[in-house]
Amino acid sequence: MSPLPKHLRPRWRYLAVEVTSWPDSNIDRREFQRELWRASRGLHGDVGSARENLRVYGFSFEHGYGEAVVRVGRSFVSEGRAALATIDRINDHPVGTRVTGVSGTVRGCEEKYLGRRPEPKAESTVVYADASRPAVVAGDCVDIRLADAFVGATSLDLG
Repeated sequence: MSPLPKHLRPRWRYLAVEVTSWPDSNIDRREFQRELWRASRGLHGDVGSARENLRVYGFSFEHGYGEAVVRVGRSFVSEGRAALATIDRINDHPVGTRVTGVSGTVRGCEEKYLGRRPEPKAESTVVYADASRPAVVAGDCVDIRLADAFVGATSLDLG
C-alpha cells in the first residue's frame, strides 16, 4: 500500500511547552499526556478533542522544571494552546504550563524553543517567618520548604 500523496497528508504543528512545579514534584510523560487529553476533552468536548489530536512527542521533567513537544493539528493550534493553559495540576502537584513557541517540525521546535533551562537550582537556608528554613534557590526565585508544602518567594521578599 502506498502512502497518501503529500497534499492529502495531515498537517501538524508542534508546540514547545515549559512545565514548572515545586522542586519535589515527579511528573512523567504518561501523566502529562493523560492530563493534556483530560484538559482538551473538558474544554472542547470529545469531538473537539479528537480533531485537535494532541500528542506529547518529547517530555523531560526534573527538579521542578520540564519541557515538552506537543503535536497538534495545523488548524487547531489556538485550541491546543487553550487546552495547555487549563492544566493546573498533575498527580496532585500544582503545575504551570507555558507555550514558548510553535514550529512546523519537531526538530525546528526543539532547536528554536527548547533547551533553555533556567539557572541551576541550589539548596540553601533562608530566614522566613522568624525561623531558618531549607529552601531551593534559582536566581531571584526561592522555594521555601515548610512542614508539608513549599512557599514561593523572591529574594526581595526575604531581604
